[in-house]
Amino acid sequence: MTANNLASKDFRSALGSFATGVTIVTTVAPDGTDVGMTANSFNSVSMDPPLVLWSIGKNALSQPAFATAGHFAVHILASDQQSLSDRFARRGEDKFAGLELERGPGDVPLLDGCATRFKCRTAYRYDGGDHDIIVGEVLEFDHFEKHPLVFHRGRYSAVAPAASERELAGQSLDFLLVRAQFAASREIHKELARADLDDNEYFALTALGVRPLTIGEMNEIGQFYACIVDHAAIDHMTDIGLIDVNEGADGKITLTEKGHILVLRLLAIGKDSEQTMLDQFEPWEGQFLKDALRRIGRTTPSVAPTPPAVKD
Repeated sequence: MTANNLASKDFRSALGSFATGVTIVTTVAPDGTDVGMTANSFNSVSMDPPLVLWSIGKNALSQPAFATAGHFAVHILASDQQSLSDRFARRGEDKFAGLELERGPGDVPLLDGCATRFKCRTAYRYDGGDHDIIVGEVLEFDHFEKHPLVFHRGRYSAVAPAASERELAGQSLDFLLVRAQFAASREIHKELARADLDDNEYFALTALGVRPLTIGEMNEIGQFYACIVDHAAIDHMTDIGLIDVNEGADGKITLTEKGHILVLRLLAIGKDSEQTMLDQFEPWEGQFLKDALRRIGRTTPSVAPTPPAVKD
């Protein structure tokens, strides 16, 4: 769009792509009449001092009242106040009829049921083309923890309510990681069941596939994976021919040839499962996922030994 046709319905439509809250701004006219209008041009300006702004069309019926008002109130409407928004957006009626009102600084009328109310002293007025920009210093405010009414592309909507405890659990990273782990290891667990092995023994076998370890070394690492290898597990894996225990001073445990073959089979099953899962992603997405998981787990000790420090 060029500068020649910005003042068109297309420009208005483009502005409407920005979702805003819906407010009602109220004040008192010089003759004591309560005045109010719906506006979505509200915004924050400063925390210190606390300043907010909104704008009003120069041809609005209530513009003269706000042009001279020393105080005003901004009501951020709650999601159930669409009818109130519609009422204050219409011209030529007593908008306050039948409403229970409170009074704020400057005797400004205050509406009930809002998400938030800001009670302001008019601090500055600026010319803004076909609108007046009004800046207010917030003297008091009320916040009621309600979901706000939202306006976007000419329609009302509402902020989604807070997720329930069950929904929050389903969205937590911990839950998602555990669920993904079960999906990734489903076929491995079938193989473990056929071999009469549990998760602790699986951890021990994969750790021993990296290097020989004592039972103490395995558990020192295993505690970070919620895996504990007890002597009963060692005896079981020894009995079925998967590991050998050095009865000497170092007490190192090693895989037998049968154990190596099983670990390689489990790794192959895991690799196939991984590829099946990654096939649903673009290649870059799969790589990003792996990199992200590496970063998440970088503080957890690895089974691989720490390389020796290089001496000068």
